Amino acid sequence: MATTKSVFSLLLITVIAFSLLFVPHDCIDAKSLKVCKFDGIYNLGDSISDTGNLIIVSPAVSSARFPYGETFKKATGRFSDGLLMIDYIAQSAGIPLLDPYLNKNASFVRGVGVNFAVAGATALSASVLKDENITSPVTDSYSLSVQLDWMSTFFSNICLNHDDCVEKLKTGLFMVGEIGGNDYNYPFFQGKSSNVVRDLVPKVVKKIKDAVTRVIGFGAARVVVPGNFPIGCVPVYLTLFHSNKSADYDEFHCLKGLNSLSIYHNDLLKKAIGELKRENPNVVIVYGDYYNAFLSVNQNAPHLGFNAASLQKACCGVGGAYDFSSDKMCGAPDVPVCPNPDEFLSWDGIHMTQNAYKNMANWVINDILPKLNCKA
Repeated sequence: MATTKSVFSLLLITVIAFSLLFVPHDCIDAKSLKVCKFDGIYNLGDSISDTGNLIIVSPAVSSARFPYGETFKKATGRFSDGLLMIDYIAQSAGIPLLDPYLNKNASFVRGVGVNFAVAGATALSASVLKDENITSPVTDSYSLSVQLDWMSTFFSNICLNHDDCVEKLKTGLFMVGEIGGNDYNYPFFQGKSSNVVRDLVPKVVKKIKDAVTRVIGFGAARVVVPGNFPIGCVPVYLTLFHSNKSADYDEFHCLKGLNSLSIYHNDLLKKAIGELKRENPNVVIVYGDYYNAFLSVNQNAPHLGFNAASLQKACCGVGGAYDFSSDKMCGAPDVPVCPNPDEFLSWDGIHMTQNAYKNMANWVINDILPKLNCKA
């Protein structure tokens, strides 16, 4: 288990993001979402999809500089070297990359959408986590409930009334997550047991379900609810929970116990989505299978141009078997960056590279498109 200093450093790095200034020339090659004719994407989430909200309120954070965003030639608000999955989803739908809600210089009009995601955000409130003696650095201000309140305020400013909102939002795509990962990251990084974290899962999923119900109340007609990644394959967890027992790892050297937690979360989430579908038969609600998207890319990595020897190593990082150390993380002085991030799945040991996100977005778009019931 990491030292107190290591855990503190890890907590700080987990909640950081940047703001978009330059778009790299890299487009999605999945089947196009343009057939759905979405005129806006409205996104809730954490660092997996934050395009710059947190850096606006915390501009001095250490990772708001190179090498983050190196593909953009400048730190962008994204916790990667470049684009995120939400960017590729927007590109596929023919929609400009989403501006962060807190960007007061952005022009939020129909045909674009808004990104409410904040790096480090949790699904659960600070008070719920506090009851479990879990510290959540940004939850008080930017949890899922806060993001939903922002969304409500935004829609109240563009809609005349509820019926008007229903009419305006019927051609929008709502992304509720990925969210919930930090609800598990924080207690794990603070030394809580797997049982403590597992007990949080039903509460997290219930919070996500309630969020979907609320966006449907705003007028959402199509909603995608992404699940969790297989966290047992990620360098930060492979480092923190290193085991000398071969039985603790699967055939891809991922930690089976941690992946079982992700599966538990995803199974409960799929069950909740089934309930939501029965409660809202006129709304299209689709599960975003980020878990299998990651596994597919991981298992087919050599054929996709990734370096088989670097699949579980951080491109930006140093130390140990996975080039990850919570004492000296990406963005810190003298931490090396690989010259070929496109050959790596992991960017900083916690988040993924642009190329990994591109390939996962490709998989997800192909998976959700027929389920969105869009007509040409």
